[in-house]
Amino acid sequence: MELPINTHDRGFYDGFSRAVTIPSKVIVSLIIMWAIFFPVSASETLSAANSTIISSFAGWYVYLVAALMAVCFLLALWPIAGSLRIGQQDEKPEFGRFSWFAMLFGAGIGIGMLTYSVGEPMAHFGNNPDIIRGTVEPLSAQAVRPAYIYTFLHWGFAAWASYALVGLAIGYVAYRRNLPLTIRSALAPLFGLRMSGIWGHLIDVVAVVATILGVAVTMGLGVEQFVAGLARLGLGNWLLDADGSSSAAAVIVALLVLVGASTISALSGVGRGIKWLSNLNMGLSFALLALFAIAGSGLLGLELLATGLWDYLRTIVPNSLTMFSGGSETGDALVQWQLDWSVFYWAWWIAFAPFVGMFIARISRGRTVREYVLGVILVPSLMCFVWMALVGGTAIDLELSGAAGGSIVEAGISDQLFATLSVLLSEGVANVVFGLVVILLMTYLVTSADSAILIVNTINGAGETEGQRRNHILFWGAALAFVVGSMLILGGIDAIRITMIIGALPFSFVVALMAIAIVKAVVFDLRRKRHGVPTTAEGCADWAGAK
Repeated sequence: MELPINTHDRGFYDGFSRAVTIPSKVIVSLIIMWAIFFPVSASETLSAANSTIISSFAGWYVYLVAALMAVCFLLALWPIAGSLRIGQQDEKPEFGRFSWFAMLFGAGIGIGMLTYSVGEPMAHFGNNPDIIRGTVEPLSAQAVRPAYIYTFLHWGFAAWASYALVGLAIGYVAYRRNLPLTIRSALAPLFGLRMSGIWGHLIDVVAVVATILGVAVTMGLGVEQFVAGLARLGLGNWLLDADGSSSAAAVIVALLVLVGASTISALSGVGRGIKWLSNLNMGLSFALLALFAIAGSGLLGLELLATGLWDYLRTIVPNSLTMFSGGSETGDALVQWQLDWSVFYWAWWIAFAPFVGMFIARISRGRTVREYVLGVILVPSLMCFVWMALVGGTAIDLELSGAAGGSIVEAGISDQLFATLSVLLSEGVANVVFGLVVILLMTYLVTSADSAILIVNTINGAGETEGQRRNHILFWGAALAFVVGSMLILGGIDAIRITMIIGALPFSFVVALMAIAIVKAVVFDLRRKRHGVPTTAEGCADWAGAK
């Protein structure tokens, strides 16, 4: 029930673990300077490392994520384990369910959902394993159903189980045993007090770097789409380069606005800024979704949702465990497709997991293991499926009917949502909705960035969430802006993706240990409970007092 972490007691690092904070800042600063001052070397090195990591560790990512899903559902559906509470005996949740779900959704997937709600189904509509094998024609009605199998595979249980496992491993020991709310605490059931020393520092440093890089991918996608939306609103040709990508000036202006707002929100804490922003973007999301349900292909969307869910559930086990093999033209194409899509996503979810997992742990105190796991996995997954079916289904229907004339397929991924709205609505109405999407993007971007900044400071502050560590919010806000800006301007979104995949690899091994640790913690608590031994810090204190 104790995991002491040395923190500094004066000066700028008062309340911080300098053994975590300083190395984290140095590593992130070096990445930024490398990208800015040596862009060619950085690009070549990152590309080579990415090819090696993706090809060498593809199987590791695939089987790890499958194992995380299995562990989560095992703990939730095991009756006596699912009834355990993430907190002290009879503790009540801090947030109501609507706010809880809103914060889960906004921090975990909001920006990606806006970018990929059209982009992902449309991409698989043109190329997926069934098309590669030659069983269906690309961009045909027969390609729609398999497109949704793989869309749901990537945005369903795999993503949310990764987040849920990390959050549960941290929150369970932090709130039941009064350990610090930080990454290293999750491994205390395995390694005990050894997590107080250098190995614990190393794990927290890896988590901070993975968090910054994982959030940078999401921020990069959001900034690109934010700029595309501003261009659609007619705010000037300076926003886009000749190839349709965001200009350097547009990226800089967007980051100044978005990260500035995120920093202000982060200073207000979770209970005010992040909570209210999350409720706002949830409301705006439902408004946009209702528009597609009414004005778009609502009936087709519902059909795609039903058939997609059925296909997803009946194929989730084989698709989650399949590793394509090369050696032929078709085999090599399947391998490349899996590396470009599934393996990239699994790495992204794992890189995003320390941030989202810590954030979910922070807002989930007082819930049972069953409510936590099923709430974190099922509800946001279903929301993603609804979005992909209604929004992506409308785009596909417009292309199949010929109304779009290829304008959606040919648009860049950041512009495909706007291209769909442009075909679907009259010019005046479309401009109003473009403005709604831009505002929604801004709220999602701010929510993700300020949540990440607070989580990084929580890790650096040995699990403390308040106090003088707010002085460091400005540094991490600027660092996040520089990572996103330098990569977007010098190498595009691909540069951020490559950096994230590399940063995700070390943390993937930490996640594997977390899965073992939470199972051990739960099993040992059940054994204690069976023998009448307290399983929470509060229970132990009462027990000792009674003696």
